[in-house]
Amino acid sequence: MMITTYLFNNVKTNNTYFFIEEAANRFEIYRKFIGTRYKKSVRTIVFMLFLFVGVFQLQASVILIPMDAKGQANHLKAYGITYYALENNLNVQWLLNYRGGSFLISDTEALRRECQIRGVSFEVLSNGKAEGILEEIQSPSMNMDAIVLEKAPKIAVYAPQGNKPWDDAVTMVLAYAEIPYETIYDTEVLGDALLLYDWLHLHHEDFTGQYGKFYRNYRTTPWYIQEKADAEALAAKLGFNKVSEEKLAVALKIRNYVVGGGFMFAMCSATDSFDIALAAEGIDIAEPMFDGDPSEPGYQSKIDFDKTFAFTEFTLERSPMVYEFSSIDMTEKRRIPFESDYFTLMDFSAKWDPIPTMLNQNHTVLVKGFMGQTTAFDPATLKPTVLVLGENKFNNEARYIHGIKGQGFFTFYGGHDPEDYQHRVGDPKTELELHPNSPGYRLILNNVLFPAAKKKKQKT
Repeated sequence: MMITTYLFNNVKTNNTYFFIEEAANRFEIYRKFIGTRYKKSVRTIVFMLFLFVGVFQLQASVILIPMDAKGQANHLKAYGITYYALENNLNVQWLLNYRGGSFLISDTEALRRECQIRGVSFEVLSNGKAEGILEEIQSPSMNMDAIVLEKAPKIAVYAPQGNKPWDDAVTMVLAYAEIPYETIYDTEVLGDALLLYDWLHLHHEDFTGQYGKFYRNYRTTPWYIQEKADAEALAAKLGFNKVSEEKLAVALKIRNYVVGGGFMFAMCSATDSFDIALAAEGIDIAEPMFDGDPSEPGYQSKIDFDKTFAFTEFTLERSPMVYEFSSIDMTEKRRIPFESDYFTLMDFSAKWDPIPTMLNQNHTVLVKGFMGQTTAFDPATLKPTVLVLGENKFNNEARYIHGIKGQGFFTFYGGHDPEDYQHRVGDPKTELELHPNSPGYRLILNNVLFPAAKKKKQKT
């Protein structure tokens, strides 16, 4: 007993195999010390040692990454840990509605070390404890579910060359969470590079060829002049007469990517400008300062709403002096003070509607509002097939929406930066080190992991 106590109390490690090797080494030293007259006792101790280790192996083999408010020190980096686990072929389950959408992952020494390095809270569970949690989740009385995550999705961000990462919330949070991504733009999209990716984010973009409707305030600034020149040069290089025609071709490629089974996520102006470009296919809606010739007479009546993903019956903003694309956006219609600007995440059945439940995992149902060129969506312009994931009832606006197009999925998220209420051109980037538990940024990362989920048939 004295020997086993010495061995087990002095070999301090979380790695079972290292435990066996180190304990055996120390045991051999001790055996030589006591001599051969205790061989019978030694055999007994060896047997007990390996019996103990066998039990030890069965006990602690699962890591829980809690995602509730009290249990997790860094929610954003926790998604990066989960992505790391998928990259390393570990077993991962997403526990929907369990402690804020926690993750259950195979236990390895390397994973524990990564959690410690990145400052992510974790709990080591026995197999029995983990099975108890899964039994609780599967109970018909609990609005929870366990979703198996199968692979690390390959991520593309659609953004121009030379783009500063702090101009876009998604690239900022991907970098902070240490989730790898690749940047592509028009040349790659038109060259069918989208086939290489599982998930696509549309950077703050204008697919209508009106240069973001920045004309009134920024038309004389060097950056605007340069961006317009660069866009025209790229369109010509790719064989198009106008930027609007080239951007439409890109939008159609992205549409086909989604219809074929891709996952698309867009924020701010990339949401409504994408749908407007599709609806205006073959129609000139750009004024002379954008494309060199007048817009088409009566173009509003020619818009085809059947071609869009999310929006319908909207009215285009004709004036180039108005920083707005259409009646889809709620920015100018908002009547809500900064202090009380929050939106509510909708509650779904985890077992019957796992997809919207997955996209809404959070440690709070109230998310701080934030503005952008496209801040929120007018419910009157939403197609009936679109699902509202988050809304501000006080202002009657949809903030976060989701839908299916063909075999694929899209999610539109209003606003520019979840931790910068009114981000303006030239403002400094948001330091996510100051917001490691941001509920608004968590919604972005839910979408990043969405393609990793093992598909279940949606029951409603």
